[in-house]
This record gives sequence, structure tokens and C-alpha cells, in this order.
Amino acid sequence: MADSTTISPWWARGLLFENCSCTLVCPGHMHFSQNCTHERCKGYWAIRVDDGLFDRTTLAGTRAVIAFDTPQRMIDGGWLQTIIIDDSASPEQRRALETILTGRAGGPWEKLAAFVGTRQPTEFRPIAFVDEGATKRATIAGRLKTVVQRIRGRDKSKPVLFDNCFNQIHAPTQEIALGETEYDDGVVSFRTTGSHGLFSQFEWTVSAPPLSTAM
Repeated sequence: MADSTTISPWWARGLLFENCSCTLVCPGHMHFSQNCTHERCKGYWAIRVDDGLFDRTTLAGTRAVIAFDTPQRMIDGGWLQTIIIDDSASPEQRRALETILTGRAGGPWEKLAAFVGTRQPTEFRPIAFVDEGATKRATIAGRLKTVVQRIRGRDKSKPVLFDNCFNQIHAPTQEIALGETEYDDGVVSFRTTGSHGLFSQFEWTVSAPPLSTAM
């Protein structure tokens, strides 16, 4: 767990999309105390940082994928997790993203880190994202191939939304989608078809801790 007395302010915003093995919608997405569809919930979060700053390191243009394998009731902990950061990131950006995504920088990922039981060593591989509006795609050679597509609503010109939805890492407004994924890193492995998907424009901000008033 990060020590709040040593955390420096940082911020990031961009695109976050996901797919897991649950049927639409993943109960664990609504709250970790809810039972997911299957005995294990397996999936990923894909992150494209459009702008951000960590210490003096700009985060714009960086990408990452976090694959997970959790118990049916996610709040029980013991998650398996693998972080993959795009290898085009500079050494400073790699360190910054790894610090954020492992929860050591505070903020939303600190909350999620409390549930991780086994974290594989961070990998650095080329990550390709394609954003076609209603459809998001990601590819990591030898690891991941996925597509997540917005579901149709009554008005087919508009997305189906969760609004005012609390989630640690997503924005309050999220577009509901279906996904198809193949992923295998030797520890976390899954295949999905027509299962839970989401995307949103996230914004994470960690402010400096208050100054001590002790004399």
C-alpha cells in the first residue's frame, strides 16, 4: 500500500476500455461484493493516456494493458495480475506508469492493488490500439487480440450508457459494449466471445497531501 505522506501530486486522462468473461453486465463492475458470472472473472483493462504528468514526466501518448484473473467474488482478493506497458514509452514514462498502475502513487489504482495477491513482473511490449469510436481494438503480439464494440440502443445513433456510476478507475459515464478477446501470458489466460465490455474517458488526479500543522 502506498504511503500517503510520500505521494507526489500527479494526473492523467484518456481512454479506458475493458472486456471480461462475464455476461453483460459484469456484476463485479458494479461492486466487488457481487458474484461474477463464472467461478473466475478473467479480463483486462486497456489504457491510452492522452495527457498527464507524473512528477516531471509527461504521460501523453503512453499505453498499457492490465490482465486479471479474480475469484467470482472480487472483494475476496487474491487476484492474479499482469501489467504490460507499451515499449515505446521512455524509461521515465515506464517507471511512472508502473508506479501508478501498481498503486504506489495513490489514487484509484491504490484501491485496486489491495486485492492483488500475485502480480507478474511488468512486461514491456508493443501495444497497438485502434479507436473507431463505437469500436475499440487492441493487439499485443504473442499476448492479446481484442475488439470491444458499443451495443445498440433504442436510438441506434446514440450509445447505451451507465450514468452516475461509481467505479474506481472509469469515468462516471460509461458506454456499454460487448467484447471478444484472446489473451495468454502463461499465468493469466482467457478467451471471451460476446461478453461484458465498457469504455469511458477517465480522469485520475492525486493531490499533494495537506501540510502538517504540528508545532
